[in-house]
Amino acid sequence: MKPLRMLVVDDHEVVRKGLRALLETKEGWEVCGEAANGREAVEKASEYRPDVVLLDLGMPELGGLEAARQIVKINPETEILVLTMHESEQTVQEVYKAGARGCLLKSDAGRELVAAVEALSRHQPFFSSRVARMLSEDFKHGVATKAVMAPDLLTPREREIIQMLAEGKSVKEVASALNITVKTAETHRTNIMRKLDLHSTSELVRYAIRNNIVAP
Repeated sequence: MKPLRMLVVDDHEVVRKGLRALLETKEGWEVCGEAANGREAVEKASEYRPDVVLLDLGMPELGGLEAARQIVKINPETEILVLTMHESEQTVQEVYKAGARGCLLKSDAGRELVAAVEALSRHQPFFSSRVARMLSEDFKHGVATKAVMAPDLLTPREREIIQMLAEGKSVKEVASALNITVKTAETHRTNIMRKLDLHSTSELVRYAIRNNIVAP
């Protein structure tokens, strides 16, 4: 029988090792790789084509939401289980919109992780009980289908750039990381500020935190 292959993504090594140890107690399950940030997660998901990606929401370089979007685009067959500490309706909405079909609060992972991965391995959605209640309320009130929210105004490249700027990188450092010219990076920054009606770096940082692009 074909093993269930998983990619574990978290910026804390001790968390990755703990998740790996728990997952590999199940016969027929194997962790094919680990990643410490969102950009590495996208690269390894493209290389390894895992069945399930366990993805932390708040990570450096490329956040979990944007990583989820890119992984789903690269390989729609890969299921994504988002692990988050943030119990909020906005987080649940954004996880769902990013294409992840599973969401688990880290505080519930000890008792629900295996069940979540099993459900996703059968291509069935899984949301922990508290997350499911939020999602149910969203649909009840039509929130999940409301007009496009501000983060959707940004292109994938712009979401990458806003995260790096909010993390304190200079425009020159952004250009180097993305292998683009400084002028192109400056143009992206100008477009981001215009689209979001932001006028300073501090406003950009606050926006990134409010929209779960970076962790507070």
